[in-house]
Amino acid sequence: MSGFEASAACAEMMDRIDPLAQFRHRFQIPTVEGRQQVYFLGNSLGLQPVTVRQQVDRILGQWSQLGVEAFFHADLPWMELPSLSYPVLSKIIGCLPTELTVMSQLTVNLHLLMASFYQPKAHRYKILCEAKAFPSDQYMMASQVRLHGYDPNQAIIEVSPPPGEHCIREQDILEAIDQHADSLALIFWGGVNYYTGQVFDMAAIAHAAHQAGARVGFDLAHAAGNIPLALHDWDVDFAAWCHYKYLNGGPGAVAGAYVHERHHAEAQTPRLNGWWGNDPQTRFEMAKAHQPSPTAEAWQVSTPSPILHACLQASLDLFAEAGWDRIQEKTLRLSQWLRFLLDQIEDKFPDKGFHCITPRQAHGCQASLLTGANGKKMFDCLTSEGIFADWREPNVIRLAPVPLYNSFSEVWRCYEVFCHFLSTAHSDQLCPFWPIQRVT
Repeated sequence: MSGFEASAACAEMMDRIDPLAQFRHRFQIPTVEGRQQVYFLGNSLGLQPVTVRQQVDRILGQWSQLGVEAFFHADLPWMELPSLSYPVLSKIIGCLPTELTVMSQLTVNLHLLMASFYQPKAHRYKILCEAKAFPSDQYMMASQVRLHGYDPNQAIIEVSPPPGEHCIREQDILEAIDQHADSLALIFWGGVNYYTGQVFDMAAIAHAAHQAGARVGFDLAHAAGNIPLALHDWDVDFAAWCHYKYLNGGPGAVAGAYVHERHHAEAQTPRLNGWWGNDPQTRFEMAKAHQPSPTAEAWQVSTPSPILHACLQASLDLFAEAGWDRIQEKTLRLSQWLRFLLDQIEDKFPDKGFHCITPRQAHGCQASLLTGANGKKMFDCLTSEGIFADWREPNVIRLAPVPLYNSFSEVWRCYEVFCHFLSTAHSDQLCPFWPIQRVT
């Protein structure tokens, strides 16, 4: 790949000129015996911003001093905390600030959105989705279908990769939509496949869905904070995502939801209402009839947690400071560097290493490595050398270096560990530490 050479010097040079390098020190990096570990698990749980404790302590202090009055009279009233995230998130999600809300958790939000956007009719009741979607999505879709009295085996259509391949072809998705156009109620898809790291053409899927007369929604769990999104311009009906992966909101973080503005004032759109989704201008009139907010906040049902919002805002402040465009630039460069080094390994060890199944073009931070018989031992070797990666059954290692706290030298370090393991005569054994300087 142009501009790279397989050397520590190349990695060090890129770190020196990296305009986002200083943000690494704004996160709590896991350490063992005083040594920083290499954390490539941003696709599972992002690291903690150093300001989180201060932000949470501020909320706890307000709670202790003001009680419920902190909703209105804290230096930053708790009522206003959710809206603080909208300017940054709207850039990341690619929508109007009025088209998103921050609430609940991912699967809860999907159920709430499905109540509005999966409205099957006698001959238009099917959902089209990716095969082997994340299990929670599969459970959610199946339960929604059953609630409407349909058999998931008949109502849910899955699009699979061709035999012998790992990624789904775009043409197969579009052909499936066309084939089932008369019976489709909804296309529901993951923006990025959690297993392979494949990024899907959401604009093309949304266009084909609407051409077929169906609604379209996306699970953006592995897309939000990872890849460029433009939900409003793509004419997506709805989407939901979590904030604890690439957006570093903390374990169990409050999640996000998007609803295109054209649905906000549609009287015929059903919705599971709650008091917090009432128009803020009339919320405290305590009227019997629900008066929905004129924005995506109409889909809120419960009081937001100031503590969870404080955790998320600590990360979003860093995103705002770094700039979404610059974050995307480093994401691309970091992932290109990783793929370059993975190619070197595949060429050097063609029969005993791994094969990267993540597409070269459509990808974000994640690279998924399909391993052979020694795959789990290879993963254990990474772990023993202080590299946090992810093992997915039956034989995939996932790596996800992210732009705000990972470095080019850490990717080089991972390359060294792989090469040592694969070049060792006894690579079927757990590799011991060898004297290569750890990343600090």
